[in-house]
Amino acid sequence: MKERILILGGTTEAYALAEALSNHEDLRVINSLAGRTSDPRLPAGETRIGGFGGPEGLTEYLREQRIRAVFDATHPFAATMGWNAHQACREAGVPLLRLERPAWMPEEGDRWELIQGWDQGVNALQEGGSRRVLLAVGRQELTPFAGLDGIWFLIRAVTAPDPMPDFPAAELLLARGPFDLDSERILLDDYGIDTIVCKNSGGGATAAKLIAARERGIRVILHQRPSRPAVALATSVEGALNWLEIRREQWRCEREPIRAAG
Repeated sequence: MKERILILGGTTEAYALAEALSNHEDLRVINSLAGRTSDPRLPAGETRIGGFGGPEGLTEYLREQRIRAVFDATHPFAATMGWNAHQACREAGVPLLRLERPAWMPEEGDRWELIQGWDQGVNALQEGGSRRVLLAVGRQELTPFAGLDGIWFLIRAVTAPDPMPDFPAAELLLARGPFDLDSERILLDDYGIDTIVCKNSGGGATAAKLIAARERGIRVILHQRPSRPAVALATSVEGALNWLEIRREQWRCEREPIRAAG
């Protein structure tokens, strides 16, 4: 009988974890995607798309599907799912691991302004004299910036916002990372960017813009990560696999109990 593993995914780390687990014959890997993109890349293993209906729905799913372990490998800013997974796994008695890439840390020469909400980001743009801004916050969080006059925005997103907020001056650039350093340098130079607004997503796929900004002395308004519940944490796929291996050994012992010699 295969043990069922649920990966709450959508990130690069989630895809890599699913691929690493796909060769284990004793595991059945189920990937859950939020369904926010119309044509998502499918990970190794099985895939379900859509929400669970809050922590209660996820608890019911874990019990009905007899899930043995859950990996929360959602985006660092998907805080609601993180809290739902924590509550559901606690209720269902299922072990939970958070697989999360390390956050970006400032280095010498960075001009970072750390914010906790987009209202602070709007204020920072207005008070800091920004004129040409690379806005890389995701297509669902553009609205707070749409009413700003006197600022031109280069909005970079994977898919087009629907509907597109009414910006007085903006250009939409559809692109999917990873972005290399040379292309980010060219982007900032060609568009005359003086400020970047983004999230502290971490990882290497979109970090090049921060290096290019450091080289040019460009200001970065960086949204800090939301709070997460205190759960077991791995910062690499290797660490997640090690955590699971301990559980697999426990499951093997449950299936094949050691019989006392007599």
